Amino acid sequence: MKVIFLKDVKGKGKKGEVKDVAVGYAQNFLIKQGLAVEATAGSMKSLDNQKKKEQKAAEEEVVEANQLKEKIENLQVELTAKSGEGGRLFGSITSKQIADELKKAHNIKVDRRKFVLDDAIRSLGVTKVPLKLHQQVTATVHVHVKEGN
Repeated sequence: MKVIFLKDVKGKGKKGEVKDVAVGYAQNFLIKQGLAVEATAGSMKSLDNQKKKEQKAAEEEVVEANQLKEKIENLQVELTAKSGEGGRLFGSITSKQIADELKKAHNIKVDRRKFVLDDAIRSLGVTKVPLKLHQQVTATVHVHVKEGN
C-alpha cells in the first residue's frame, strides 16, 4: 500500500515521502497513529501544493535575509567599555551586548546565538563579527569598541 508520511517514522520514512509499506502496517499503525495517509490522487495533489508552499516560503526567507544583510553591513555598532594599558578591556564584549545594542540603536532584532563569535571581544577598536542570518546568508557586523568610564 502506498502511503504519504505526515511525520518522520524511524526506519520507514521521513515527512513528505511516498513509500510502499505493508497493508496491515499502514492501516493498523501508520494511519491510526496519524503518521501517514493513503496515497490517493487527492492526497498526492495536496502534498505537491504543500511542497510548493514550503519552497516559496523558503525563497522568501532567503530574500528577507539578504535585505537584512545589506542593512546590517552598512551599520556600525558602537559600544563603550573600560580598558587598561594597550587597549585591553576589563572584561569583554559578548554577542548578547552586540545584539542588545543593535536592537537599541538601530531597531534591528537579531538573536544573540546567530553571531559567530569564537571568543568574546577583549580589545578596543573595530572588530568584524560574522552574523549567520540564514543557512545561505552571512552578514558582517562592524563592532566599534571605545574607551568608556
